[in-house]
Amino acid sequence: MKIVNTIKTILLLSVVVTLPSCLDLDPQDQMSDANLWQTPNDYKLYANQFYEWTRDFSSAVYDGPHSDTRSDLMTSSSYNEYSKGINNIPVSDGNYTGAYTKIRYANILLQKAESYPNPTDIARYVAEAKFFRAYEYFDLLQLFGDVIVVTEPIDITDPKMNAPRDDRSKVVDLIIEDLKQAIPDLPKENVIATADKGRVSQGAAQAFLSRVALYEGTWQKFRTGDVTRINDLLDIAAEAAWEVIDSKQYEIFKPAELGTDAYKYLFILEDVQSNPANIKKDKNKEYIFSRRHDEVIAPIGKNITKNCFANVQWVTRKLAEMYLGADGLPIDNAQSTAGVDYSTPDNEYAKRDNRMTNTLMAPGRKYWNNNASHTTWTDADKAAFDNKDFYPTSGSGYNNQKWATERNVKDEYEGYDFPIIRYAEVLLNYAEAVFERNADAEGNIMDASKVDAALVYLNQVRQRVNPNMPGLTTSFATTHNLKMREEIRRERTVELFNEGFRIDDLKRWKTAETEMPENMLGVKWNTSGDWATWAGKWSPSYSLEDGCLLIETNRVWSNKNYLYPLPSDQRQLNPNIGQNPGW
Repeated sequence: MKIVNTIKTILLLSVVVTLPSCLDLDPQDQMSDANLWQTPNDYKLYANQFYEWTRDFSSAVYDGPHSDTRSDLMTSSSYNEYSKGINNIPVSDGNYTGAYTKIRYANILLQKAESYPNPTDIARYVAEAKFFRAYEYFDLLQLFGDVIVVTEPIDITDPKMNAPRDDRSKVVDLIIEDLKQAIPDLPKENVIATADKGRVSQGAAQAFLSRVALYEGTWQKFRTGDVTRINDLLDIAAEAAWEVIDSKQYEIFKPAELGTDAYKYLFILEDVQSNPANIKKDKNKEYIFSRRHDEVIAPIGKNITKNCFANVQWVTRKLAEMYLGADGLPIDNAQSTAGVDYSTPDNEYAKRDNRMTNTLMAPGRKYWNNNASHTTWTDADKAAFDNKDFYPTSGSGYNNQKWATERNVKDEYEGYDFPIIRYAEVLLNYAEAVFERNADAEGNIMDASKVDAALVYLNQVRQRVNPNMPGLTTSFATTHNLKMREEIRRERTVELFNEGFRIDDLKRWKTAETEMPENMLGVKWNTSGDWATWAGKWSPSYSLEDGCLLIETNRVWSNKNYLYPLPSDQRQLNPNIGQNPGW
């Protein structure tokens, strides 16, 4: 039996060794051999391939369609053409063809399942196939809008592949239907066997449903879509997020031992000591669905610490200024008691949301990485090696440390997980969905009690490392002349920074046309007083704008940039496919 199962595994996986750059719908990969689909384990083995399709560090932190490298929050020594708004129509696009190849593989399992004699035995793997089909269609929706919907494995000669694209509403309806059908047949997190940890849970499907419905509900709301449709989508988003909250399966990661550094250490958690409290991955109940890594079995395989530790990610002043003061107010608010003191490089980080120092690196302080790593995990480490005060000599002056380990580990062998979906996002989804459901297009609130009830969950995210920060409420916003929509979006932006959300958020809010063309700025530069130490190490060659380093200019954004262009090879294959507006 072991030999038979091994042969089955080889045959099942042989169809997914490569994902071709062009749409490969050769009928030979339909796996017609009925002997391969005899047991639930056959379906499980086939479904294993789906887990390689999700976002990971390579696509979400490094450059990719959803990466913050394509947003207004970071740049680098060379501009990103998508961020700058000057990308062109490509000859081919693996984002398009790759998604359809994956959808085909999901459809194969679903087709084979139709003739399985005991559907209950394979219900979980059918649900996984529907989840991942929804996942791939959502990616297509975000990038291209209208796309062709196919729900069966078809070959290249099928006339369906020469059809016009389906309206985005049909795509969204399929995604929602797939997820709703999958949810009942997926296990709750707390009953998943140890050997199966990392597989899709009921909570993951519910959380993803909240993401999809919120995305499309707000996309339509800010483009004068049908009101009934908008409200239905926002209701789905809120209800799906609430199901995750009410399940009590997940929680915000905030061990008391890590105090106000819990946010920082969440993202570099491993099963060896990776934080001062020696807390391991099993204490992380925040990651709902993740790409799982391990130094020995499955290292990240990218030079993640070197990439993220004060290196190629040049953070913009826009992000730095988004962090609230410790009083819960924007730093430019007339009633702010924190404000910003630029008299020293370090003072900009004082009396601020602690996520600022959990994410960015204040000049003049000491930091650890995998070259200058912890040994005792106490301040005594600072004397154990030449851990110098940090003063960057390139970039914007704002430097990232999120995703950078502090332990001694070889480059590319870090073993922390990438959160595809985490509980903090669900709480933010819930707050935003309830607010948008109870506010008009201008942000005027119609039912403050419902909004306040939802903001309780947003404040769990805010107060993880800011226990003394006032919570956001409708009365707090009114008292301090705050715009609630702006504050909800601020919270989302700083919490989910560098996880692959910002550019998609700007697109669905339809604010990219305002935010993306703005010049990218760095720190407000000075050379006197306490700035002299830093100025002695670095003489930036940038021009200044309002005293700030002017990092990138000549950025553009037009309506066509809200969607990617369809690649020219696909338009040649299917003349009926059309092209997105403006391209």
